[in-house]
Amino acid sequence: MTRRVAVYGAGPAGLMAAEVLAAAGVAVDLHDHKPSPARKFLLAGRGGLNLTHSEPLADLLARYGEAASFLAPAITGFAPDALRAWASGLGIETFVGSSGRIFPVGLKATPLLRAWLRRLAGQGVTFHPRSPWPGFDGAAAVLAFGGASWPHLGSDAAWVSAFHAAGIAVTPLRPANGRFLVPWTEHFASRFAGTPLKTIALAHGPHRVKGEVMISADGIEGGAIYALSRHLRDEPQTPLTLDLKPDLSDAEVTARLARPRGKTSQSNHLRKVLGLPPVAVALLREAGLAPSAAAIKALPMAITGPAPIARAISSAGGVALAEIDARYMLRKKPGVFVAGEMLDWEAPTGGYLLQASFATGRASAQGLLDWLA
Repeated sequence: MTRRVAVYGAGPAGLMAAEVLAAAGVAVDLHDHKPSPARKFLLAGRGGLNLTHSEPLADLLARYGEAASFLAPAITGFAPDALRAWASGLGIETFVGSSGRIFPVGLKATPLLRAWLRRLAGQGVTFHPRSPWPGFDGAAAVLAFGGASWPHLGSDAAWVSAFHAAGIAVTPLRPANGRFLVPWTEHFASRFAGTPLKTIALAHGPHRVKGEVMISADGIEGGAIYALSRHLRDEPQTPLTLDLKPDLSDAEVTARLARPRGKTSQSNHLRKVLGLPPVAVALLREAGLAPSAAAIKALPMAITGPAPIARAISSAGGVALAEIDARYMLRKKPGVFVAGEMLDWEAPTGGYLLQASFATGRASAQGLLDWLA
């Protein structure tokens, strides 16, 4: 008799779990409380769908911080090359971008998702929309609910209370890879919200990241901020500084500032001698600092904390890793396996989020198959 199991959560981890189970001959009921699958996955595709990263596996694993050793078997078992081969099997070819990030050639999520859903349907997976999790009922299942970012797309963390009631430890969910709040003046925010600040560097304690940020109406976001988000969130007492000219030394900045200004306005002078755009000059004024090498190379950013989790790219926290075994099964609920972002790990942007979601979804399904056997 064919075994029948349920997968709850139709994001990347849940879809991958359903595929592995169905390929092994298990009848799979795939449930999601939203009317269509993978809504947050489709949102990620608007930015090009960064599937994974091409850096050496040891470097990739290090991106997961304290969770790296736990995630290593799953990610090693479904490493970036395997993920690319899997996508190719769906008819979706990938390429390595200049930053080492890996994308589908079409830079969109929709073609991959459509091909994936066709494969799952061909394997006999039955999708049940608007079908919420009934709670722990003793049945074998894979749970892949996601974290708490973009809750209107499905990851609303409604599962947390049921886990607490069952005595399962859940590390509080917190924003990751999101905007940080800055109390801009109304004049600055109204003029520069939506303006990028390119080729800069951020420093926070021993951490330094070069890249780009975006000014928002109530703060600052973008790749360089996301790379530091864990430290900014967890070490709020450590100051954040912005280097507006990371490729110039203090002495070079000082020398350029000393060039004759004549009748040129200060803003034009800074643009001519240092290439500072209006937003950079305005940041100096916002901080109440006169142009100097010290201010330009270490401009203090008065962040007050992360923006609410609802609009973060991802979330930190989740089911404590000590609550699951090496097969991703809950120790207190035999036969129930968990995967994806609902687990207590986090990673920066760059393909690491989807890589771990795919890999843990696969590992949880393989764990369930072992348990059924």
